[in-house]
Amino acid sequence: MSRFAPVALTVTSALLVLTACGGVEGTPGGAGVRDPYFPKAGNGGYDVDHYALDLAYDPDDRHLTGTAEITARAEKDLSAFDLDLKGMDVERVSVEGERARFSRNGQELVVRPHDDLDEGETFRITVRYSGTPQTLTDPDGSEEGWLPRTDGALALGEPTGSMAWFPGNHHPSDKATYDISVIVPEGLEAVSNGELTDHGTRGGRTTFHWRTAEPMASYVATLAIGDYDIARSTTAADLPVYTAVTRSQSGPARKVLARLPEIMEWAEYNFGPYPFSSTGAIVADEDDAGYALETQNRPVFPGAPSTELLVHELAHQWFGNSVTPKSWRDMWLNEAFATYAEWLWEEDDGGDSAQKTFDHLYAHGEDDEEDLWSFPPAEPTSAAHISDAPVYERGAMVLHKIRQKVGDDTFYDIVQGWAATHRHGNADTEDFTRYVEKTAPDEDFTAIWDEWLYGDGKPARP
Repeated sequence: MSRFAPVALTVTSALLVLTACGGVEGTPGGAGVRDPYFPKAGNGGYDVDHYALDLAYDPDDRHLTGTAEITARAEKDLSAFDLDLKGMDVERVSVEGERARFSRNGQELVVRPHDDLDEGETFRITVRYSGTPQTLTDPDGSEEGWLPRTDGALALGEPTGSMAWFPGNHHPSDKATYDISVIVPEGLEAVSNGELTDHGTRGGRTTFHWRTAEPMASYVATLAIGDYDIARSTTAADLPVYTAVTRSQSGPARKVLARLPEIMEWAEYNFGPYPFSSTGAIVADEDDAGYALETQNRPVFPGAPSTELLVHELAHQWFGNSVTPKSWRDMWLNEAFATYAEWLWEEDDGGDSAQKTFDHLYAHGEDDEEDLWSFPPAEPTSAAHISDAPVYERGAMVLHKIRQKVGDDTFYDIVQGWAATHRHGNADTEDFTRYVEKTAPDEDFTAIWDEWLYGDGKPARP
């Protein structure tokens, strides 16, 4: 509850009183954007342009201190708006330099600015906060948010974990640019997205400043603090490569990461121009996380990845990070492309053809993934299942069916055109099916959509 209002006066009742007195012309922004699987995620009434985060972390007491300066644009007249923030103690909120009232309601930080915001107005929110960031548990049981480790921490955000370490509009439909400045004890590294623009040590503390100039969804923002071995290089096309590998994984990880430039060249040939200004990877300890994640510019791996997993997460830079889903229902657009990229890599690297992989999955896939046919890729049954096999493997089978239908030349026109058309934007399943039909207007995709993308159970024929 805000210190600026009596305990009995809620934000809602305060707004009603002010409205009756003629003091409010705008309306509150919505709490959540009605995502079909995470209805509380994100917020209505505004769009974020930029996050500037100034953070300091002490691994000994697991204490994080932060100031978030958020630049946003009002999408309607606003008397109040919400930010997503799970846990943490909020000390002060200001809007356009004026102290603002605020209250807490679960993961919602409800802010009422001193003056109403007009539709179309660009405004600046500053939130000072501190505390011990939380580790959150996803509906599928995996952990995200802030994952503390002995000498540091790892921040992972899919689907909503970023609200554990900074306030924001945490839904994939609202992408923004970022400046992340982090102070840690001398001797530790702090690795994030984008490019390292500055770092220096003074008084036993080191500051790292990372800048992400291309739009990024908050769920692929990351921060890795710890004892990492850092390597810098470039690809043949002069793209900067920045890798951070925990000491325990240095040997095996460096061997597979040596193929990163080769994979990037292959991916650009198949998917089109790389959408970001640097690439790389973060390899944490094996027990730091239970999964790899396509964090923007440099995906995170728990232990040294296989070549196929490295291909998968790098492919996400095009499909998921640049072309980002409008809602979590569209998760298959991320994972189907990344999984099919593995099939294509194996095909081009002397392994099984994509057709052979498809045939094996159709005939025997349920032996390894018993839920393979339990729901269609475009309609997961609940939030707990958006990362299940139908979204990945059956989603990749949808792409292969399209390839079978149109042939390789048109298929790669679709893949590259899709990535280019929605570069740095958001798209959903309807956008994709419409794009495919537009690119191959002489083909009938009805059976693919009805049986493979939306159909229940195992399709009758491969």
